[in-house]
Formats: sequence, C-alpha cells, structure tokens
Amino acid sequence: EIPFEKIGLKFIQLYWQQTAPYKGCQPLVQNLGKQAAVVKAIEDFRKTHPSPSINPYMGSEAFFRLLSKVTATVRDQPIRYIQNLGGGTTVFLFETGRHGITLLPGVSFCLRRFQPLVQQLSRTHWIDHIKENKQNIHLVGRHSDLEGFLFETSRQALTMVATGLRKIQKSCHYCGQSLREADVDHFIPHSLYARDLAHNFVLAHPGCNRSKSDTLAAKLHLRKWLDFINVHSDNLSQIGHEAGIVVDKLTMDAVAKWGYTNAAESGAHAWIKSDAYEIIDDGYLSLWW
Repeated sequence: EIPFEKIGLKFIQLYWQQTAPYKGCQPLVQNLGKQAAVVKAIEDFRKTHPSPSINPYMGSEAFFRLLSKVTATVRDQPIRYIQNLGGGTTVFLFETGRHGITLLPGVSFCLRRFQPLVQQLSRTHWIDHIKENKQNIHLVGRHSDLEGFLFETSRQALTMVATGLRKIQKSCHYCGQSLREADVDHFIPHSLYARDLAHNFVLAHPGCNRSKSDTLAAKLHLRKWLDFINVHSDNLSQIGHEAGIVVDKLTMDAVAKWGYTNAAESGAHAWIKSDAYEIIDDGYLSLWW
C-alpha cells in the first residue's frame, strides 16, 4: 500500500532538481502546452525558497501546502489515467483506494527485479521528450548535458558529500590505506540503482574506485559498509541534508539486500581488489540476519 501523499512527495523530490533554471536561464518546459501543473507548483515554491535542496523546507507550513497541491494533482491526473489502455481502463498495476494505491500481486517484485531497465528506459524517453519540445530548443540545442542536469547529483553536492565523509572516514573504504586523493564512490553501483542516497556514499582511492567500477563489492567490504552506515547513520543523514541528497537508510539497506540477492541467484562475482573476485553466495545474505 502506498499513500497518495508519499507519491506526491516523490514527485517533488524528483522534480526539484529539474525545476532549476537550465544553464542559469529558465526552467525547461516539460509539457507540450503550458508548463505541467506539478512543475509549475514547484517552480513557484522555489521563487521564495531558493535553496538547491528541498531538505531545509520539509517541516514548514509552506512545504505542506506544496505537498498537498502536488498530491492532489498526481492523484487526479497520472494515477487516474496511467492504466488507461486502448480507450479503456485495464487494472494491471494497482487498485486505487480512498487514501492511496495498492500494488497488485507480483507488481512490486517485477518493479524491483527490473528497476535498472525500467529506469533507463524512462530516463531515455524523458530526455527525448524534453529535447523535442520546441519551447526548449533555444536552451537545449543539439548537444547538451541534459541528462546530467535532469538526473545526476551536481558536482557541488558531491563536493559537500566528500567534505562531510572526510570527517568520519580517514581511510579508503576498500584498501584501508590513508586518503590523500579520494573519490566519492557509490557502494551499490550507480548502474545497478541510479538514484543517489546519502547512506550509499563512501570515500575510495581513485584506483580502487576505477577497479571496482560497476561491480558489487566482496563480503569483507559489504560487512564493513553495513557497520559503517549503522555507526555513522546520523552523520550520513546530516551530510545528505546539507548536500540536498535524499536520506533514506531503510531504502538503502533494502536496495543493497535486493542487489546481492539477485547476484547470488545468478551466480555473479563480487570485487575484492584489482583483478580479484569471488562468487556471491548465500553467505552474503546472512550478513542481514
């Protein structure tokens, strides 16, 4: 069961970055006619709340008014019509109730199992949609960093994350040697779960980061990471709030377990160090029990 308000909040989180002025000029138009209602509501809110992050405002009355407006729009538009196919309604994803939606059996599993594919398809089509909108041509042009602007964490935010992590992490997460140069690494690879969460960041030597690349880390690194996010959960939450990155430890933990479970089922290998790997087995999953 997913309350309408939780879906409304997710819309605000996803669109907050996208409603910033593109290249310092103006927000991109995200509808073929006038600006989409959700985007317009967030744009109006940002005029008097100019922070690059939504986090400082989430407890305010103004934010709750925004959330109420966005939630009502989402409930009455995309949720109502998303299951309309071929001129009729086919209930294949969820049932709609008074206060939210209830996913049908099997839907949650499929969304989790194929999340990387669904997200990549969605992003690719959305970028094309923005580029093809004639109202954006003068801003976007043929070549641009549109994908980075719409979906990626800004360099400024990552710099803030790195500064915060250096206060609680003195050595590379993987090789254990002291840090002079350091990259902000996604412990669960970004290619597997392309959404930035504060508890997924660790500092790593550039060499370790490049070697690990988009591979899941071995059991010794996983155990260390689970301890790290438990011991420093409050610090990581503070880093996320200051950098404007979503803080959701429970989701991050569930994503990690999901990733390693799928890897164990498929017999995938985990990265230990440069040119060294091991098979991911059920022993990995025992770290959560």
